[in-house]
Order: sequence, then C-alpha cells, then structure tokens
Amino acid sequence: MTQLFEKSIRMLELPRVLELLERHAVSAAAKERALALTPESEPDEVRRLLDETDAARGLIARKGSPSFSGVKPVAEALGRAARGGMLNTRELLDIAGLLGNTRRVREYLPEDAEPTTLDRVFSSLRPNRYLEDKIRTAILSEDEIADAASPELADIRRHKRAAAAKGRQILQKIISSPSYRSVLQEALITQRGGRFVVPVKSEFRGELPGLIHDTSASGATIFVEPMGVVQANNELKELEAREEKEIDRILMALSAEAASFEEDVLWNYDMLVHLDLIFARGELSFDMDAMRPELRTDGSVSLRRARHPLLDKAKAVPIDVELGRSFDTLVITGPNTGGKTVSLKTLGLLCLMTQCGLHIPCADQSAVSVFSAVLADIGDEQSIEQSLSTFSAHMTNIVRILDEADGGSLILFDELGAGTDPVEGAALAVAIIGEARGRGARVVATTHYAELKTFAMTTAGVENASCEFDVETLAPTYRLLIGIPGKSNAFAISRRLGLSERVIESARAQMSGESVRFEDVLTQLEQKRQALEKEKEETDRLLARREEDARRAREFREQMERAKDNAKSRGEAEAKRILAEAKAAADATFRALDTLKKEQRKLEAQQINETRADILRELNAAREKVGAHDSVREPIPKPSRPIAAGDLVEIPGTGRRVEVLSVSGNTLSCKAGALRMKVKADEVRLIEDDERAALKPKATPGTTGRVLRSAAAPRELDIRGMETLEAESVVEGYLDAAVLGHLETVTIIHGKGTGALRKAVHALLKRNKHVRSFRLGVYGEGESGVTVVELR
Repeated sequence: MTQLFEKSIRMLELPRVLELLERHAVSAAAKERALALTPESEPDEVRRLLDETDAARGLIARKGSPSFSGVKPVAEALGRAARGGMLNTRELLDIAGLLGNTRRVREYLPEDAEPTTLDRVFSSLRPNRYLEDKIRTAILSEDEIADAASPELADIRRHKRAAAAKGRQILQKIISSPSYRSVLQEALITQRGGRFVVPVKSEFRGELPGLIHDTSASGATIFVEPMGVVQANNELKELEAREEKEIDRILMALSAEAASFEEDVLWNYDMLVHLDLIFARGELSFDMDAMRPELRTDGSVSLRRARHPLLDKAKAVPIDVELGRSFDTLVITGPNTGGKTVSLKTLGLLCLMTQCGLHIPCADQSAVSVFSAVLADIGDEQSIEQSLSTFSAHMTNIVRILDEADGGSLILFDELGAGTDPVEGAALAVAIIGEARGRGARVVATTHYAELKTFAMTTAGVENASCEFDVETLAPTYRLLIGIPGKSNAFAISRRLGLSERVIESARAQMSGESVRFEDVLTQLEQKRQALEKEKEETDRLLARREEDARRAREFREQMERAKDNAKSRGEAEAKRILAEAKAAADATFRALDTLKKEQRKLEAQQINETRADILRELNAAREKVGAHDSVREPIPKPSRPIAAGDLVEIPGTGRRVEVLSVSGNTLSCKAGALRMKVKADEVRLIEDDERAALKPKATPGTTGRVLRSAAAPRELDIRGMETLEAESVVEGYLDAAVLGHLETVTIIHGKGTGALRKAVHALLKRNKHVRSFRLGVYGEGESGVTVVELR
C-alpha cells in the first residue's frame, strides 16, 4: 500500500469507522487489529472476509455473541515458562481464563447450525480442561493458593494454624491477667514484623520480659514479644518459610505444565482474537443497519440508498450512485454545501469498508467492485484558503494520483481545478479527467465549472450528476441526481436573500450570451425535471393508493371467504350436531327396545322354567315312588321288536311319553319337547304301533312338543340315588334345559356318599361346552354334597 493510498484512506475517514469497530471488540489484541485493518485488493480475500461477517451476523441473530472476556495475552508468560521460569499467580490465572474461554467458545456453536465459513475456525480450537482445572484448583485468586494445591501445603498450613493459636492463647492469658493490666497500654494482640506482640507502656518496659520489636511514634508505647510466645512465633516463622517454598514449588510445577502446552494455548489465543474481530464486524453490521453488497470485479459500482456511516441514521439522506457500466466518469455539480463532497466521500468510504470485510449501510441490490487503490484529493480547507498554496497542494496531490492510477483504481476529485483562474482551472480539470480515463481508472469529480458540465454532456463515457437544491427554502436536499447537470443558483439565492433586481440584472448582463442561454437551458431542464418529479410522485402516490385499495379488496375478499367458510363450517357442525342428537335418540330407543325384549324373554324364560320345574318335580316324585315300591313295581313288558329311532316310549312311573332320537346299544337318546335325556332300553316301555295309532286322533300334533317346550328348568337338580349312567343322562338333559331357560347359575344335588356320583358329574361338566365353571357348595349351600354350576 502506497503512502498516497494511506493518505486517501485518512481523507475518506476510514479510521473513524474502524474506531466504531474497535468499540465492539472485547480483547485488547482484537481492538488493535480492528484499528489496523486495511482494505484487501484480492477479490477472493474480500469475499472470504464478507462470508465471515455474514456468518457472525447470522449467529448473533440466533444466539448473541460469544464471550471473549478471558482472552488476554499470554505469549510472554509462556515463553518465560518454556525457558524454565516461574509464572506468578496472575499469569497462570490468565492462562486458565484463556483455556476456559476457549472451551466456552468451542461449545457456543449450535450442533444443528447450518455450515458456515466459521466452522473451521471453531473446530480448530483446542480446549484443555485438564490444565484449566489444575490451575483453578490450585490457585483461588491472585493472592491466594488453595490448601488443596498439594498435601504438603495443606499439612504446613494446618501446623501454622496450630502454632498461631498457641501463641495467641499465651498472649490472651497475658492481656487477661490482672497483674499485667497496669503494664499494658491496651488489652489487645497485634503484630510487628510478622510476630505476635502486645502494647506495653514505656515506663513499664521491664515489667514484662520479652523482645521489643517496635515503638510508637510518641514513644509512650513499646511493642513487646513476651518470652513465652517467642518459641511459638519462631515456629510460625519457620512454617511460613516452608509455606512460601512449597508455594514456589507448586507455581513452578504449574508453569512447567503450562509450558508443555504452549503451542496449543497460543493457537487458541490467536483463534479467539480472530473470532473476536469477526464478531465485532457482525455487531457493527447490526449497529449500522448495514448489509453485504454484491461483489464485482469489473470496476463498476451500484449503490442503492447508501448512507454515510458516520452521519446520524435518522438525519442522513440516502443517495443512489452508479459508475462503471454505461459510463466510467461522473461529474457532480451544484452549489456549495449541497452535499457534493459527502456524496464523494460516501462512495469512496463504502468501497473501502467493503474491501475491509465490513457490511455497508445501503439497500438491497447494491454492488461494489474491488479496486486496487482508492485515491482521493479532497480539500476541506478550500473555503478558508483560496491561495496559490492551496492550488499547489492540490495539484501536487493530483500529480501523484495520476502517476499511480491504473485500470484498477477509483479516483475521487473534490472541486477539481479550483483555486486558480476559472478558465485555466476548467481546462486543467478536463485534461486531468481525460488523463485518468486514459489510464483506465474510474473517476468521480465535483466542480462548479460550466465547462465540465458541457464536457460531460458531449463526451461518451462521462455522465453529469448534481446535488439537488431547494431555492424556495435556500436549503440543499442532499439528493444526488444522476444524468442532470447542476447549477449554482447564485442569482436565485441572491434574489431570495434580498439583493435588488437591478443588481441581479446587471450581473446577468455581464455574462456572455452563450452562458446565459446555457443557464436558461439548465433552468428550464430543472423546472421540467421538478415537474416530472412531481408527476412521478403523484403517479407513485396514485399507484400506492391503488395498490392499497387492491390490498384492502383482497383482504375483504379473504375475510368474506373466511366468513363463508366459517358459516359453512358452522352449518356442517350444526348438521353434525343434529345428526348426533338423532343418532343418540335412535340409540336410546333401540336400547329401550332391547331392554323390553330382554324383559319379555325373561318373563317367557321364567314361565318355561316354571313349567319345566313342574315336570321335573313330577319326575322326581315318580322316581321316589319307583324307589319306594321297587320291590312291588310291575315288570316292564318286553317290546315286540327292537326299539328304533322315531319310536315313542313311556317312562314307567311318570306316564310321560318321549320320542326316541337315536339308539346306542342299550342306551336311548330321547326328546321331550326341548328337553333331551338318555335312558336305558330296558327301563322304558315301547308304545307299540297299534297303541300309537290309537293315540294319534286323541292328540293334536305338536301338543307334546308345546307342553315340553313350556316346561321350565328349575335352578336345582337332585340326582341322589341314581346310578352313574342314569345321572349323566339326566344331568345332560337338565343342562340343555337350563341353557334354553337362560339360567346363569344352577345347583346339582348329588349327595356326599362315596363320592362316585360327584366325580361322574364333575367329569361330565368338564366336557360340556355350556359350562363356564363349577365348584362345590360352601357352608349353607350343601357343602360337598352339591355342585354349583355357572353356565355360559
């Protein structure tokens, strides 16, 4: 970087921006680097710096800045430790603080964060929790070493406390003793030279044997170490010496430990300072409300709503600047204090900031090229001195600028050609601009000369620009207008300030006709521009109003659509509610019908059970009658033929006739209505064919079935006295009847006896598919003489 480039950087006030950056840095090294920043001239390096600033700004927006408060320089201390030197507690704590800061910054990056250019910097950090904890465990503060630093130190300090307590105990006895009350100046224990003493009145110096260590300023008091305390104080001093030696050993060991990690610690320091500066750039971006511009390499600049970063954001007027695409030179004209110099400085400063990796205060779609040098000749003193020395100083600077200018340069001239004869100055300005363009540089110049306006209007690649001035208010608007030459407005301003019209007309007469016509043309152009500007503002206002009306119409339509959807949703919800209520009513009706049906079935089942109970009572009575008169019972006549399925048989003693369903050996499966049973063939009487035929006219078909179907199953069945096979047949039939009668629980009375009948019943119950469970009776039910059966 040349001296002229450095001078231009100062003229464009980049150091003041870097001072703003320095305030956001935390560590002293990062602050120094911030102030020493210089523009980069390589596009790839500038792009890398801008990527870092982007990444830092994104992380700050999500998590805030990491802390860099523990980043302190440790290179000198580590170098001394590496040479065998001992570090003090402050230096070791700085190393521990740096390691702690390294660990926290390493943990700062979120695990789910999107990859950025800073990932490599974060991942390169080398935390060392071992050394950090070892130092912090041993050193509590700059003035205190922990007892836990070593077992030897803990033992020494324990003995120190004991020796001190012993000495204070002896002294306490002395100051509490009545015999020494008149000798002592005060009843207190103090120290002199690290030894415990008591204040004694000087006139009683011989009353208390001991060593005199000090005398008060008035001489009235001497500080005596009693002889009884000397040994304890000597022991304490010896322990203090041992303590200092042990502390030195501990510090030496910690220093050697830190030196062994010197490379990692110094690397961490450098990376943390680097990150500190990067995050300072990100915070400055937030503070300036800045953004990253597009980076170009063709020498063009396009700034949208750009602000000077050193001006108040609320008051600065944004400007639009174009350069380098359709024209390579911009000539800015206009009255003094109109904002020409600010526009020039804004352009140059924002280019320098971009090349330092800083975001710039501008709007979207702004673009900046990377220049090899930004060279400026800006003389803020021209309003104070208008002498030849000023012109000479400017010209000397311009000569150096032209010597260094090349195709990668951006050259900024403020009031080019001023300070000398206007005709000669204008001619020099045109020639200088031509020379700079010939070297390939991009040029922006401010001037008052009308000749330069004409030059810009008639030369390809050169464009006029002006800073707008409101004649009505006599105040500049600071707006930069590209493509429009400016005028000094000297006559208009003088008229507004009260200069007589006669003087103004006299002055106008002094101007050449061509100059007057040119100024008139500019005046007309300015009037037309202002008229067009007003029309544009009105058009923009109407367009904005139309867009606002369209937006409101869209919102209204969306509200109507939402209202319609809501109404539809409410209608659907209401319909669903009505349907749900109807369904609930229907379900309630069906449940009521089911309840009625169940109650009806219960009534029918109760009637059937009562009928069956009557039949079973008759059967039981018949069995009891048969059992009572078994010896005198009439023999059952043998059938004239073998009993076959479909025959009618009569059960002796009951008179009941049942239909034979099947024959299995000597066992018959019979049906009496819904009741089924098994009986022996030799225990029933066959209804012969002729008897059966005689019975048919007397009975209505289906009568027997209806009677039996109406028979009810009782809740108890008594099978006591039956043989096993007979009992099985009766129990099976009874269970079928109980199921048909919708009984849930029944009781089978089989008696206690030998238990054979109970076992047979239980075996049958296990096989029956209608049985859910069964159990023996409990006390009050018949105990083991009955079996309670739960049906499915």
